[in-house]
Amino acid sequence: MAEGKDETPAAEVKYYWPNKMGRIALLALEDVMGRNGVNAVLNLAKLKHLVNNYPPNNLDLQFSFDEFSAIEQALEDMYGPRGGKGLALRQGRAAFKYALREFGAVLGMADLAFRLLPLGMKMKVGLNAIAETFNKFTDHKVHIEEEASHFIWVIERCIVCWNRESDVPCCYAAVGILQEGAHWVSGGKNFRIDEVACIAMGDPTCNIVIEKKPLD
Repeated sequence: MAEGKDETPAAEVKYYWPNKMGRIALLALEDVMGRNGVNAVLNLAKLKHLVNNYPPNNLDLQFSFDEFSAIEQALEDMYGPRGGKGLALRQGRAAFKYALREFGAVLGMADLAFRLLPLGMKMKVGLNAIAETFNKFTDHKVHIEEEASHFIWVIERCIVCWNRESDVPCCYAAVGILQEGAHWVSGGKNFRIDEVACIAMGDPTCNIVIEKKPLD
């Protein structure tokens, strides 16, 4: 759990997602590139223990930040920055669809009252509900900031770029999750979503800007 961990020496700190979310991430990647492709990525990431052995479908905090970030780095190493970005974005979008099945009731956005909200309020409520789900079930810490024209998804502790270094923002899986999340929350609209700051670049937080005005 996150409580008390920050007092541990940095080299020993371990943070986790629940097994269920780790499983979702791997199933989503399998949708994008097939089981053999996932196995190749896992081997490159030195995560052979996960080959044909995805985490169980439970909420135990056992899927580490190190494992997830190694997978995302392996995607870039194997397919190059552009190819890795495309696969990670698609992984994120597929992961949100899987997560809806598992966490939809927790998100609490299926009732009529939510569907009748104005678009801006719907986006605000929806993004906060997604952030609260991460904060409740994982060591991945997020909050939402709001400006006149956009929301900012601020990741204070990021599983995607954990212990990675990059010259450009690299949390593509997180952007993919938000792309699909915004599409679902808004009832089918698409939005411009860009990561503008990244811990892997030396920034204090990973900031993803979500424009309020839809593209369509």
